Amino acid sequence: MKRLSEYLIEKFGEKVYKLSLSSGCTCPNRDGAVGTGGCTFCSEGGSGEFAAGYAPVSEQIAEARKRIAGKTDAERFIAYFQSFTNTYGDPIRLKKLYLETVSREDVAVLSLGTRPDCLGDEIMAMLSELREIKPVWIELGLQTIHDETARAFNRGYDLSVFETSYRRLKKEGFIVIVHVILGLPGESREDMLDTVRYLAALDPPLDGIKLQMLQVLSGTAMGEEYKRKPFPMMTLEEYAELIAECVRILPERTVLHRMTGDGPRRLLIAPKWSLDKKRVLNTINRVLAENGV
Repeated sequence: MKRLSEYLIEKFGEKVYKLSLSSGCTCPNRDGAVGTGGCTFCSEGGSGEFAAGYAPVSEQIAEARKRIAGKTDAERFIAYFQSFTNTYGDPIRLKKLYLETVSREDVAVLSLGTRPDCLGDEIMAMLSELREIKPVWIELGLQTIHDETARAFNRGYDLSVFETSYRRLKKEGFIVIVHVILGLPGESREDMLDTVRYLAALDPPLDGIKLQMLQVLSGTAMGEEYKRKPFPMMTLEEYAELIAECVRILPERTVLHRMTGDGPRRLLIAPKWSLDKKRVLNTINRVLAENGV
């Protein structure tokens, strides 16, 4: 399996670094169109605490580039619109925003985090136009294939909705990346692996996957639930072993975009080990090597 850094060098012939940006969108699971309150694990930042604040895209990119100047010498970037649902809202406004983004020489890829129930005809037509200019990646927040778990965290759509949108996106030639959360309350190890097995068997094949340990944050419904009655969380070693099994299941062509996640220190309730990203990645890489994957 290729990791994202390897894939980007192969695809573009140079370093390409991700910039987390904001489109100013909200979510239909917050404004009442689908539900209210959002997913119970989702913070007020819409899972985009590290994204730039909403502003003209030129300002966001300039600010984001300043923040990562000490980390990379990359000159081309993935414009990653991360917070909330980035295909939800006025298509005219979104088209203007994204056209400005893909027209920049320093943007190699437009990547949009979204929900599979927010990809109507008008939005799909807009995305197709953008794809004629630059590669467009669609990142779908599935998290789990188990509808019972999804109802418990208030996802707001069933697996059949994901399947319909996934097939349409692939038919129209988009790169699709799926987010999975490992450690959701009530899910066994086999439940989590079933989600990965399902994604590994998709036809057409899945382009990329993000694997992330559940992070319980202050200010969320799940955070309040955890404070009242803590539910079991994996240890770092257990999580690393699970990642190794997930990687073993996934096909060679699927690009591994993420093996862990960054939770804001000021909000993170559990697991505290996820704050030490270097240790987490070192542990995962050691376990992957030990398992020959």
